Amino acid sequence: MPDRRTAQEALQRLTVDVADWPEKGVTFKDITPVLADHNAFSAIITALAAVGRDDHGTVVVDKVVGMEARGFILAAPVALALGVGFVPVRKAGKLPREAHAVSYSLEYGEATLEVHTDAITPGERVLMVDDVLATGGTAVATRRLIEACGGVATGASVLMELSFLGPRGVTGDLPVESLLTI
Repeated sequence: MPDRRTAQEALQRLTVDVADWPEKGVTFKDITPVLADHNAFSAIITALAAVGRDDHGTVVVDKVVGMEARGFILAAPVALALGVGFVPVRKAGKLPREAHAVSYSLEYGEATLEVHTDAITPGERVLMVDDVLATGGTAVATRRLIEACGGVATGASVLMELSFLGPRGVTGDLPVESLLTI
């Protein structure tokens, strides 16, 4: 698939490693140069959206969820590409109405994510989109939020997976498609 290959090449070429950020010992994957390149960004969105389609190109999801914060940047255009709605999963205290909340561990601390209780209706099929699959905690927490609303997490589509952190051991049976595995 040319868009997938183009997306992978762009990620390898344009992602910048930032040592010791946001804290010592963590290497942050800065994707802003990828986003600033129109061709790379377009290829990435097309490749991420492919996970929300079947082998014939038919859309098989009802919503796309993006996790704060960089997941928003990716998930919203993926939702547009698929012709479905976008749902933000936010950090605690950022949503103005009643929300489900899930706390979890991530690679450098603890966090709580929330989603509006009415953002996903029972039975809706939901594609999760994020930038990096690291420890798997964010993906598991987001899946729990989708299920708390009555939705079905059909899978996750991510830019890159940090395989050395073992996220697949945490995500269980959730199908995860990563454009780049590190």
